[in-house]
Amino acid sequence: MRAQQNGFTLLEVMVAMSILALALVAVFHMQSQSISMSSDARFRATASLLAAGKMADLEADPGAAREAQKGDFAPDHPELAWSARVTGTGIARLMKIEVTVFYKGAEEGDAYQLVLYKTSGL
Repeated sequence: MRAQQNGFTLLEVMVAMSILALALVAVFHMQSQSISMSSDARFRATASLLAAGKMADLEADPGAAREAQKGDFAPDHPELAWSARVTGTGIARLMKIEVTVFYKGAEEGDAYQLVLYKTSGL
């Protein structure tokens, strides 16, 4: 009779290593997505607060210029910039205020925009 051998065969070890490699690739991909989503969420939260603050400034100024305005949030957030526009809507005494917050040098799609319609003097 043949004696029993303890241990794993080379094929069993290779299959186990393949399964482990696939699982690790999936985990690393999820970690990468999580970091990306966290960065995007941080931008959206910061941009919404900054845009609301700038919107409040423009809304409080009764003589806000109708020309395009722009600036940045230095020194607190030097990487972010803003642009604002106050326009008429075609309806008497109704103004449209748009504030856009974006990363300096970023693509057009990477921006947060806030729009307010406000009556000007009743």
